Amino acid sequence: MVAPIVGHTADGQPVYGAPIRSQSTNVFAILALVFGFLGGVLAIIFGHIALSQIKRTGESGRGLAIAGLVLGYFFVAFWLVLVISIASGNA
Repeated sequence: MVAPIVGHTADGQPVYGAPIRSQSTNVFAILALVFGFLGGVLAIIFGHIALSQIKRTGESGRGLAIAGLVLGYFFVAFWLVLVISIASGNA
């Protein structure tokens, strides 16, 4: 984030404005959402990486990362329940 100079004081010192936030979307957040729809564990990994980077850099995409995490955890839980139910049905 960069704070632009918006003016100067009477003695010539710069006056800084509000920091400019990055306008780019975090790539890991996009990947988290894509892998969330594909049902991969990668959605969870990329989602957590994206949230960490977004917190540090101020990029956009927090909602995408969270959506990817939710979908990723949903699919992991779904597959676990499916595997457990199949395994218990065969016993």
